[in-house]
Amino acid sequence: MNKLNNLNFTNTFIDLSPELYQAKSPDPVVEPYLVDFNPEGAELIGLDPVESRRPEFAEYFAGNKLLPGSQPLAMAYSGHQFGSYNPRLGDGRGILLGEVTNGNGHKWDIHLKGAGPTRFARGFDGRATLRSSIREYLAGEALHGLNIPTTRSLAIIGIRDLIYRETPELAAVLVRISDSHVRFGSFELFHYTNNPNRVTELADYVIRHHHPDIENESDKYQIFFRRVLHKTALLIAKWQASGFVHGVMNTDNMCVTGVTFDYGPYGFIDRFDPRYTPNHSDTNGRYALGQQAEIGYWNLSKWGEALCHLIDPEDILEELTQYQPTYNKIYRDLMGQKLGLGILDSEFTELMGNLFQLLHNNPVDYTNFFRALSDYPEGNHAGIFLPFSNRKEIEDWLDRYRRLIEREGTTFEERKQAMDGVNPKFLLRQYLLQRAIDKAVKEADFSEIERLRVLLQDPFRDRPDIFKKYNIDPEYYASDTPDSMQGMQLSCSA
Repeated sequence: MNKLNNLNFTNTFIDLSPELYQAKSPDPVVEPYLVDFNPEGAELIGLDPVESRRPEFAEYFAGNKLLPGSQPLAMAYSGHQFGSYNPRLGDGRGILLGEVTNGNGHKWDIHLKGAGPTRFARGFDGRATLRSSIREYLAGEALHGLNIPTTRSLAIIGIRDLIYRETPELAAVLVRISDSHVRFGSFELFHYTNNPNRVTELADYVIRHHHPDIENESDKYQIFFRRVLHKTALLIAKWQASGFVHGVMNTDNMCVTGVTFDYGPYGFIDRFDPRYTPNHSDTNGRYALGQQAEIGYWNLSKWGEALCHLIDPEDILEELTQYQPTYNKIYRDLMGQKLGLGILDSEFTELMGNLFQLLHNNPVDYTNFFRALSDYPEGNHAGIFLPFSNRKEIEDWLDRYRRLIEREGTTFEERKQAMDGVNPKFLLRQYLLQRAIDKAVKEADFSEIERLRVLLQDPFRDRPDIFKKYNIDPEYYASDTPDSMQGMQLSCSA
């Protein structure tokens, strides 16, 4: 494991044309301090966790000191926001330090979010709130624990200075780790400014670093598009199956490596509602749960337009026809896994349709329903019936479900083990997250951030020794969201 001073830093992005970025160092802050450190993030980049205890750790990752080998820059991009093109975006508060190569040869971007204004800041202060940093930090760990592709984080570094949103707020720097920071909007910027050479340069860069096996293929750009399409369909299918809503699926928030990127007002559904959005600014529900798959297609089509000088438009359209069947198959397989079923025929389709109708019409916790279902029919499943106003409806559904279970030929124990491995017991519920934020902001108590981070890194099982060490009450954290806190919404600044 490496020390802070000998991380294997490079910055391949800085070798590209200067139009793609601004070389910019982070702005220094006064007395930075560590809010929380993620040992799993440190493991990704080969950093010795002991280094987090050094005073220099906060200095380096707040941006007061430059890590040896880093070459900080702010990336240029534009994008479609809520369906309309916005040419004035870019890393207004983010600094890419470079890439760290770990002992396995894997490269990870190290990015400081909230490191001060760049030329893309559009008059804003270039800082991030402590609350938004906590939200993104825990979201990355929560989705990773659910096996959903995502950015991760190394740490949250607190800043003593207050910043101003609706009211004065505490600020922070989030140390983000990702396999890439290239967005759909990175390509759109140069497409809409009639600079196809930069689009080509960016495409070649991503292919060279993420798809080297196709670099010499004559149709490499089409293969590249096809792969990103598949990764995007996979990502959104995983979101849908888990009940995760991103909240701001703008093209500048879509990464070309198919990871969940740029967390804003995200949330998991409490009860099944396709119209739910955690973003209170999204009054038309453009990015609601039931719209995410369609928006994935729309975003890919906009990205495809930016590649039209590299790929024949007819070929782009042909590739796009594969999005919906790809998404449908992945989502169907995932829902089969959640139900412990492998025979996904017309009876399965009818069963799923009836289930979604039941969940929509009754006050049922989406996550806990599937978790409880693994105890049916031989375990302690009495609680399944409680939220349903018409017991006969759920009994009839369970009878049909039982018939499908029986034809699978698996034992109860086998099915339960498989279902408990995909249906989490613990979830990053909005009210739990808000509790951690309130304790941090109002009391300077960061223990709940650590507790949730540890809990959500393995959300599928109880770990008595770990729970005892971190004072985790599993029944509290596994409970339904209280009625008064159902369907919480947030602003984009949250």
